[in-house]
Amino acid sequence: MLRKTTVNEHYRNNNGGAKLLFSLDRDLWRIVAVSFSVSISAVSLVVLPAIIASYFLAYTNFPGKWFLLSLVNTMQAIPTVVIGLLLYMLLSRSGPLGDWEMLFTQRAMIVGQILICFPVLVSMMHGALQSTDKRALETSVTLGVSRTRTLMTLIWESRFPLMAAVVAGFSRIVTEVGCSMMVGGNIMGLTRNIPTAIAMESHKGAFAQGVALGIVLLVLALVLNFLLSSMRGKGVLRT
Repeated sequence: MLRKTTVNEHYRNNNGGAKLLFSLDRDLWRIVAVSFSVSISAVSLVVLPAIIASYFLAYTNFPGKWFLLSLVNTMQAIPTVVIGLLLYMLLSRSGPLGDWEMLFTQRAMIVGQILICFPVLVSMMHGALQSTDKRALETSVTLGVSRTRTLMTLIWESRFPLMAAVVAGFSRIVTEVGCSMMVGGNIMGLTRNIPTAIAMESHKGAFAQGVALGIVLLVLALVLNFLLSSMRGKGVLRT
């Protein structure tokens, strides 16, 4: 009897989550809006610095280059909750950046997601730029083209792999929970995003909203994977 009741409860939670998703619940879609606005802002701010850093790592020789590449690869493996903890220590009132009053705001979440996304983008973009036809760079140097114009040419030649890197970076940060929970505080209407809301609602045993938000993430994952698969199908991604 207990087993039957548990199954029925899960069935009702799943149905309730789907109904909640399509009922245009204000709180639910406010959470979705916070999640997307923060992650899109973070990606938008980090794309250009990541491209520039990738370009210099790919086409410039300087002392310590191997160390920087190793550091970028190492930063990808750092758990997001550790990044959140370090950022929390910096932004707390007793921290060196406490006067900025950024803790438990969307700005702090954006900074955290930038730190998470940057090494992912640099690593993938570095590989994309290195795989381009070197004759384009050699021709640009021979013709005396400026570095800015050369960079723009390489970006255009590698536009599809670079787009794939941006998609991968976005999917990495929109689903992370550790850093957002630490520096955002999971404040309803302000810093509560999809992953933190799912974690909190599941902990309380209220699965309807968690299921609804999980469906949003699932649809997002399907869309992103479809985009990446389309690029691979066109032969624009090398694996």
